[in-house]
Amino acid sequence: MVLVMGCNTPPPVGHPLSEGEGLAHEALEGIDSLMWKQADSALKVMLEFAGSDEADSMDVFEGHFCQVLVAELLYKNDYGQSNREEVLKAVHYFDSIVGMDGYGTDTRGVSVQERDAFLAARAHYINGVGFYERDSVVAACGEYLKALEMVETHFPGIETRHGTSLQPNHLPRFMALTYGRLGELFSGQFMQEPAIVCYKNSLVFSKIEPTSANGIANLMSLLGNQYSILQQMDSAGYYFNEAFKYLADTNNLAYRDLISGLALYNYYSGKGVEPAVCDLKRMATQTTDEDERLTRFFTIGSIYFENSQYDSAMVYLTRVFENTDDVLLKWDFAGKLRNIYQGRGDTLKAARYAMFQAENAVSEAESNAQVSKLNELFQQHLQWEQERAEAERQEAARLRRNRMIVVVSVLVAVAALLAWLLHRRKMKQQRDEASQQMEAVQEARRMESQRMEAEREAHRLEKASMSGRLKKSNQELRELKDQMRQQAGNGAPKQEAQAVSFTDEPICRLIMERVNEGQFKAQMDCRLYQDYALGKEQVMALREAADRHFNQFTVRLAKAYPNLTKGDLDYCCLYLLGLSDADVAALMQRAYATVSERSRKIKTVFGTEEPLSVTLMSFASGSASI
Repeated sequence: MVLVMGCNTPPPVGHPLSEGEGLAHEALEGIDSLMWKQADSALKVMLEFAGSDEADSMDVFEGHFCQVLVAELLYKNDYGQSNREEVLKAVHYFDSIVGMDGYGTDTRGVSVQERDAFLAARAHYINGVGFYERDSVVAACGEYLKALEMVETHFPGIETRHGTSLQPNHLPRFMALTYGRLGELFSGQFMQEPAIVCYKNSLVFSKIEPTSANGIANLMSLLGNQYSILQQMDSAGYYFNEAFKYLADTNNLAYRDLISGLALYNYYSGKGVEPAVCDLKRMATQTTDEDERLTRFFTIGSIYFENSQYDSAMVYLTRVFENTDDVLLKWDFAGKLRNIYQGRGDTLKAARYAMFQAENAVSEAESNAQVSKLNELFQQHLQWEQERAEAERQEAARLRRNRMIVVVSVLVAVAALLAWLLHRRKMKQQRDEASQQMEAVQEARRMESQRMEAEREAHRLEKASMSGRLKKSNQELRELKDQMRQQAGNGAPKQEAQAVSFTDEPICRLIMERVNEGQFKAQMDCRLYQDYALGKEQVMALREAADRHFNQFTVRLAKAYPNLTKGDLDYCCLYLLGLSDADVAALMQRAYATVSERSRKIKTVFGTEEPLSVTLMSFASGSASI
């Protein structure tokens, strides 16, 4: 409350760029600089400033700057955001002054335009923190993405350049922290692929300016965890091994998280339950923090539950359920405990956990809607980045063209000037020496004429010689081509060997390679997979392969089921390879809903609910109808 009152924003008194910068502004800049190094010390200085006379003399810019600093200090010192309304006003204010006419520098020598743009980005970031604390995940995601776009717009090429008047480490650290928050947000919603993208981007900026001694190691560990969840064990193993290289020491949370993640990786890799549980228990004993200990117990209990070791699982599941404040975690563990007690016939305890789940249930539709909105925001950001990169490429090309035009124009002008000067000098010399050197000039012209005539004669001779050689060379070339055609005519055409099975056909191998490489997702826009699409010739090749290996497969299918269209037959050939609707949607460049509706139609024609791949393979292997 002292902080909020101390930074109370006065009414607007004009544009800040026209105001002088006094003691309050210098004090806030000092607190800001200290915050990037020692957030706890900066909070103490802010408390002193909030009760000083300087805090009462702030103008509108300083008041909003102060509110952003307060929110950042509260967050970095693990306090909740208590100045929510003031933060929202600061976001609107800094957005309104970004890009306004204002040049020069502040008291630190920082560009006013760069300062305002960076403060606007920080305001959006801390606003996202406030939304996240209030469980508004979608709104938080939007603010984090807005902060990234603000920096990338006003500081293009930030991942490679350091040419700003801001302190060199501020921007990379800010980008690393923002991408890290987004990775945490997506991971919490089980959106591993966006989380991986964000953690990797955070890693890029952390390598420019680490956020902490073990910041890079922690990001490597988080990436390993995401790949473990996706069961991409090679990638998970790579990042876990890399994380060890960046650890500053082993007596810290980053090390314990890494060992715990590696234990889970080893468990999923089939190295047994006990080694993984042993490592997790060891990490749990090395901490005095109850939340961290519950995190380890959560993993241990889940492993025991997955392996039907219910007595051991109950010990850890119950401990976490009774002590954690994470409602989602409690809801998940309540389901596990309910199943255990139902299996033991203890209906009273089972009913207790079932009641908890019912009271705290979040509908699947709400969860899916939230994930869909987050994915839409992320895809829009990716599209924005692509458009921005393309615009930057075009602008760079335009600048290169303009520079080339300027250089060429200068060179042409210089060359013209030199030619004109030389011409004048030559003409003057000719006029001065004309009377004395007339005979010499005439003799020179005569000799030049003779020389040129000799050169023309030599040129005619050389031309005639070359013409003869060229005719001879062309004749030899025609004779060689005639011999090659005769030899080719005597040879028998080679017959291309037929593949042993349908799946060995080149077109089938090509399709499966694209499916395996693309890892197509149903919820993704099919246009993102344009590079994997099949052409008409490839679809026709697939039909011919199916007919060749399965006794005129499409002909028999069309005859048995006249309601099938030509397009349906093409889809049947794809389903014959065992492809999913998501795979077919990507390869044929159709919306997933369209492909799913067509597959239901084909099933209706066949009169079956079995997977189409099973039904069609049965038809292809035999001569009877489905």
